[in-house]
Amino acid sequence: MSFKDKKYEVVKKAISYELANFIFNYFLMNQQVTAFMLQNNMVQEDNPLIGGWKDNQTPNTYTQYSNQVMETLMMKVLPLISETTGLNLIPTYSYARLYKSGDKLVRHKDRPSCEISTTIFLGGDPWPIFIEPTGKSGVRKHINEHTVKLKKRPPKGVPVTLEIGDMMIYRGCDLEHWRNPFKGSVCGQVFLHYNNVNGPFAETNKFDKRPMLGMPPLKK
Repeated sequence: MSFKDKKYEVVKKAISYELANFIFNYFLMNQQVTAFMLQNNMVQEDNPLIGGWKDNQTPNTYTQYSNQVMETLMMKVLPLISETTGLNLIPTYSYARLYKSGDKLVRHKDRPSCEISTTIFLGGDPWPIFIEPTGKSGVRKHINEHTVKLKKRPPKGVPVTLEIGDMMIYRGCDLEHWRNPFKGSVCGQVFLHYNNVNGPFAETNKFDKRPMLGMPPLKK
């Protein structure tokens, strides 16, 4: 079945192990430098240019929106994603995390800027991501970004375990996706998000409403 039919696709070795490992170690250094600067009052905690630990979905886990290396990667893999999906795409934003033991990602669907989403495993311990390919919902109520109430018998979904450099492409607004509690030590991962150029959100969400890629989110 094609991406058009099942709305998700795993691309093996989307980027080389060497490139993934380089980005993973770069992001580990980012985390260490950011922690040092915060502990020594060299920067403010809410500085979006260096990332931080304020993500509501995964509390106390290092994350960064629109890291410039990740946004460069977003453009590098764009031809491959367009070929796999059969769509002409425009990038919206990237979001990278260094998951820690005990982290989870609650069952959810994405906002319109994530019409076509990808997750790439950069390094560390492998961790399955679940996706519900039928489009059915298993969520009865969203409490907040890291807590939901599930239906009595939610669809079990399909577990997808990626190797370093592998990528899963999926329709984030259509298919629920989630991760069960992480039992490893660290998992480096980046989400890359796109919109269909011919879809309803292309112009509205271009670069996630920023002037260009690589910039932090604009203040509301």
